[in-house]
Amino acid sequence: MKTLYLDCGMGAAGDMLTAALLELLPDRDEFVKKLNNMGIPDVEFVKEKAVKCGVVGTHMTVKVSGVEEDENMHDHEHHHEHEYDHDHDHDHDHDHHHEHEYDHDHDHHHEHEYDHDHHHDHEHGHGHHHHSGMADIKHIVTEHMNIPEKVAKDVMNVYALIAEAESSVHGVPVTEIHFHEVGTMDAIADITAVCMLMNEIKPDEVVVSPVHVGSGRVKCAHGILPVPAPATAYILKGIPSYGGGVKGELCTPTGAALLKYFATRFGDMPVMSTDAIGYGCGKKDFETANCVRAMLGQSQSTTGEVIELSCNVDDMTAEEIGFAMERLFDGGAREVFTTSVGMKKSRPGVLLTIICDPSDREKMLGLIYKHTSTIGVRETVHKRYILDRKIETASTKYGDVRIKESSGYGASRKKLEYEDLARIARENDLSLSEIKAALSDII
Repeated sequence: MKTLYLDCGMGAAGDMLTAALLELLPDRDEFVKKLNNMGIPDVEFVKEKAVKCGVVGTHMTVKVSGVEEDENMHDHEHHHEHEYDHDHDHDHDHDHHHEHEYDHDHDHHHEHEYDHDHHHDHEHGHGHHHHSGMADIKHIVTEHMNIPEKVAKDVMNVYALIAEAESSVHGVPVTEIHFHEVGTMDAIADITAVCMLMNEIKPDEVVVSPVHVGSGRVKCAHGILPVPAPATAYILKGIPSYGGGVKGELCTPTGAALLKYFATRFGDMPVMSTDAIGYGCGKKDFETANCVRAMLGQSQSTTGEVIELSCNVDDMTAEEIGFAMERLFDGGAREVFTTSVGMKKSRPGVLLTIICDPSDREKMLGLIYKHTSTIGVRETVHKRYILDRKIETASTKYGDVRIKESSGYGASRKKLEYEDLARIARENDLSLSEIKAALSDII
């Protein structure tokens, strides 16, 4: 299984996720060109080399109207990516500009000091800006951007998670949540870039580590708030997360929403053979490398434990054993098989073995004692490692034929479904070998 593992030991933000995923691609410069050709108004992506604690990675910068999001343009170092208001008659002095020691660079540094008035002069020369609601963002994403339809849906679904969080935190309908124009372009860039990269990589599974959210407090216009900030905390509900010694907000709302949307599950790094590793860096330096790490490879799949139940019999007929096997399969056994063994008093006998899920233990024991002559059953617990399997259907001149595909551990194989081959062979009065040869080009 093609597995993507995201290590969020220093949190997550849109730009860091973008950079980490970008490093997994063989031609990063070409993909940056693709990002810059998406048609996000006034936005340019810039890829830069970065080094954190001796580890070389990538930092992504987004320029809006030629201006880089940079903490030097104001007194604070890290801001929520979504500047919004939900009351157009109130003047909010940068409602979510947080002061942090930690910095994810552009992904949420709004370099512009502004309020939430609909008409104001931007102190950095961007003129008059308006606020954008979800409908405006959808218009930009679906009507003005050169991206696949699936990516557009992903972008809007991620935005919906953020809008839902903001709506819950501020106690207003989603339709009244508005995002500031400059912040909107920056956030759309981050979210779309990650969605484009996920569409490019196409992992079968995305495993995300527990998320480090940081610690301490953040200063907002409304007062001092705890880390994680309310919107981030809302998005992270149900997701393993933790604080730590780093003071500041390590996980932004956009980062949290992207993780929540794309994660198949949260947990430790799975058993996998890694093919590519990417480091997405922020600008600040800490004792711990300030980056998101992405690892792409083939997972060594396991479905957990199975149990093996076995017994020896020497006083049953072949018919009775065959009937017992049928009943065990019907009862949910994963596998039932026999082995010829020599038993005491030089009697030939049969070792009956049943593989089943632990939850089916009692049912299997009942069936064994009902349908065999044994008076004792042995149990062994096993871990079960399997290849990932799926079934596709191919159209042929003989009709539809199912193809079983298995992959994992660096191996990949395909096999034509026996029942379909047997049906075609009977219908056409051919042998199985002849049908397999005739259909060899579809696998």
